[in-house]
Amino acid sequence: MEKIRIAVSSRSAKMFAAISAVFNVAICATLIMIVGSFMSAQSAAAQATASPSPAAGATTASIHGHAQDPLDQPVVNTKVEITTDGKTALDTFMTDANGDYKGSGIKPGTYTVLLFGDIKGKDGKITQGIIDYQQNVKFTAGTDAQVDFDMTRQAYISKLPPDVQKQIAIVRKQNAATQQENSKIKNVNKLIVDARTARKAGNFDQAIALDTQATQAKPDVGLTWYELGDSELAAKKYPDAATNYKKALTLLAVEKAPKPDVIAAADNNLGEALAKSGDVNDAVTAYETAAKADPTQAGMYYTNEAIVLFKTGQGDAAGAAADKAIAADPNRAIAYYIKGWSLVQHATIDPKTNKIVLPAGCADAYHKFLSLAPTGPLAEDAQNILQQAGETIHSSYKKH
Repeated sequence: MEKIRIAVSSRSAKMFAAISAVFNVAICATLIMIVGSFMSAQSAAAQATASPSPAAGATTASIHGHAQDPLDQPVVNTKVEITTDGKTALDTFMTDANGDYKGSGIKPGTYTVLLFGDIKGKDGKITQGIIDYQQNVKFTAGTDAQVDFDMTRQAYISKLPPDVQKQIAIVRKQNAATQQENSKIKNVNKLIVDARTARKAGNFDQAIALDTQATQAKPDVGLTWYELGDSELAAKKYPDAATNYKKALTLLAVEKAPKPDVIAAADNNLGEALAKSGDVNDAVTAYETAAKADPTQAGMYYTNEAIVLFKTGQGDAAGAAADKAIAADPNRAIAYYIKGWSLVQHATIDPKTNKIVLPAGCADAYHKFLSLAPTGPLAEDAQNILQQAGETIHSSYKKH
């Protein structure tokens, strides 16, 4: 007999993927800093340091550093220039995707190091201009000077226009909330993974405790209730599992991008929990809902429905569910057995031959079952019924 329980870990993983960390708010185009001429811009904090021991025989210096914007994001793919007058670039280097840069071949001397970026002029046009700088940076032959641009410093922020400062404060607050949410999601993901590990090891109480923590941390996420339902189902706490699958389904249905396959899998597990709680009618409804939600797996869900009805002795209803399972997936052996079983309830006895007279379709269902599953106790039962009806048992079926 097939088990009703359907593993849905791969589908849960999708969801599990669906609760991935929230993206940090990117630096907004409206936060482009308005900086006047180079000579009127604010002075950077002293962040230039040179390597302590010059390389012997070297005639030039090197530079490296990192550029961070007022929102604590890296300033990427932009120019860093070395100059003496703020206009003429003697050396130019580029920041990378992490906001880091480096360069070499710098003649010894004292320079100003400029950081470029997008500047919004009074006319509203965007141009490349100086957004930060460091003055009086000394380069000695054989040294590697570290020159960083940290635009989160208060001395820098305080010189920006009031409207820009206000926008920065708003986005920083949003980013702080996002980081807090990311931390919470990371913790919930770990709880779910640990609960699955405990469940797999048979530590059901531990799994339930971990999943309960996840629901408390993120009660608005369907996955947390789904996982708790799985742990309770494994622990044979069927009423509790059913309650939490229902909570999961309510939340899954209102997600921004509902996943039909995940919803169907949750309905399927709800069906199992209800069936094992003795609520067969509602279990049937759950399986029907699952099949409609994800037609690609309808064969599995209708088969589970047929099994529940078979186990509770509801022959005609089980046969109807088996027919739907076969129509959705003609390779599910147990569905043919259940169909044959449901029809054999209506068999009669020929008084002349004393043989079973099978209803139309019954023998065909048993033969198909045996072609798909020729061994096992159910196969033996199917063969016995066919033999009592005077049917020929094909040689391809294995004898018992």
